[in-house]
Amino acid sequence: MQIGVLGGGQLGRMMALAGYPLGLKFRFLESVQDAPVDDLADRVTARYDDEAALTRFAGGLDIITYEFENVPASSAKFLARSHAFFPPPDVLDVAQDRLTQKNFFKKLGIPTAPFAQVDSRADLDAAVQQHGLPGILKTRRSGYDGKGQMLLKSADDVERAWKTLGNSPLIFEGFVPFEREVSIVAARSRTGETAFYPLVENHHREGILRLTLAPAPNLTKELQAEAERCARRIFDDFNYVGVLTIEMFQHGGRLLVNEMATRVHNSGHWSIEGSETSQFENHLRAGLGLPLGLSHALHPSAMINLIGTTPPSEKILAIPGAHLHLYGKSAAPGRKLGHVTIVEPDTARLMEKVRQVQALL
Repeated sequence: MQIGVLGGGQLGRMMALAGYPLGLKFRFLESVQDAPVDDLADRVTARYDDEAALTRFAGGLDIITYEFENVPASSAKFLARSHAFFPPPDVLDVAQDRLTQKNFFKKLGIPTAPFAQVDSRADLDAAVQQHGLPGILKTRRSGYDGKGQMLLKSADDVERAWKTLGNSPLIFEGFVPFEREVSIVAARSRTGETAFYPLVENHHREGILRLTLAPAPNLTKELQAEAERCARRIFDDFNYVGVLTIEMFQHGGRLLVNEMATRVHNSGHWSIEGSETSQFENHLRAGLGLPLGLSHALHPSAMINLIGTTPPSEKILAIPGAHLHLYGKSAAPGRKLGHVTIVEPDTARLMEKVRQVQALL
């Protein structure tokens, strides 16, 4: 079987590494010259909206997916006319726009923070008046890792944010005084089978994920069930196939959904060593209609992102139980260059090893 993947970043790289033991072959379409998948598989270098290139890319493929959700929905729909394509292309129309996402969650009865559409300065003033400060102003499309969003605490912040972001369609979100940020990674097969990974706790700095703890400490059956209900509603609405990630705030013992990512996700990287079956393998199994693998956590795990620079590999690997993943990317501020996973039955020892890795950063 030959799998086509739109995008050639680290998520595509880890997808291929998960698929090779299953006897799968891969071809990537990537718009940049230097990509993490370059040493792993065939690739076509072209714009994602180049239909001639898409046709060339798709020749001989059995199934097509994507590794980041900002590929043009029109390109996904073009490919889906001739090939099995997952997740369903229609999901991109929702996933790529934060306002559309929030309205979608509202339709499904999934709780979120209060929000308002902002197309003008008057809209922003009205949103602040209605929902109060603090709040967060975000671009509706294309933002990631904290880009395209600003925290508003005062009237001066409102003016500054409008000057910075006001040329784009926006959404204002009321600030949630959350206890922690969590996410769930789930998979649904084309056969309808589902698998849910445990809810994990995420720690961000400067808008970038730095640390994931899996399962989330003090995770209750009630919280896990609540997260799974949210995922099931989305699965059912789209007849979804593949991995879905939902980022949430835990607030007052309940979950408020922030955003969804219709793909494998950074907060699921721990599953490569920390679960029976990684998110990447289950994504492929789902698209091929193969039985899904077990998704429980083998032991408590931690995933630490390597941002901007990487410590010497020998220092990371000298920490017992540390698993190093490098993505083959050149160093740059704010760039995810790799990650380290630690699996450790004893939680106190796990956190001590996390601190050892963090000290090297």
